Amino acid sequence: MSTYTLYGRPGSGSVAVQIALEEVGAPYERIWVGQQEADIAAYRALNPTGRVPALGLPDGRVMFESAAILIHLSLAHPQAGIAPAAGTPAYAQFLQWLVFLSANVYDAALRTYYSDRYSTLGSAGAEAIRQRAAEDYLRDLALIASRLGPYVLGADHSLADGYLHMLAGWYPGGREELHRRVPALAVHAALVGARPAVTKTMADNVE
Repeated sequence: MSTYTLYGRPGSGSVAVQIALEEVGAPYERIWVGQQEADIAAYRALNPTGRVPALGLPDGRVMFESAAILIHLSLAHPQAGIAPAAGTPAYAQFLQWLVFLSANVYDAALRTYYSDRYSTLGSAGAEAIRQRAAEDYLRDLALIASRLGPYVLGADHSLADGYLHMLAGWYPGGREELHRRVPALAVHAALVGARPAVTKTMADNVE
């Protein structure tokens, strides 16, 4: 099997992609992208957005956007059982929740932690943005939690669960506070966190 190359940073959005690679059992090389100007400039030659993660494909091409990467891996490795069969109603639900997590929960996390980037007033307007983002973050996590059964797709585990596990772990109050507010996510975290692919990835991402 050809090798992938994962570009990321510890604890970043590359966590979900690394979990996925571990779940499918695909060989990969992990490269941490430095924060220095020269490192970022070199990385932009591969990924013009400059953001992590990015995934080098076996044919040498590089793709970015975490949800797109997860969808690609689910299609490229159907034998791994990490998503429903493409074209089925269950796969439609898989796509729905991946896009929801990317467009809503991930976005709320970015607005929470990088509020000044979203303010035309700079730091003066950042706090109001941060507060609204934190509200959106909790609301959207609670929405998907209300559909857990115990996984995102009901009884069946999928790559959407690793994505949710990563994003829930970024909640500004910490997992303990989040689980107090949304108990269903505590059950989900225990199940997903015990998977070998997740435990290995989390150990690899300790800074």
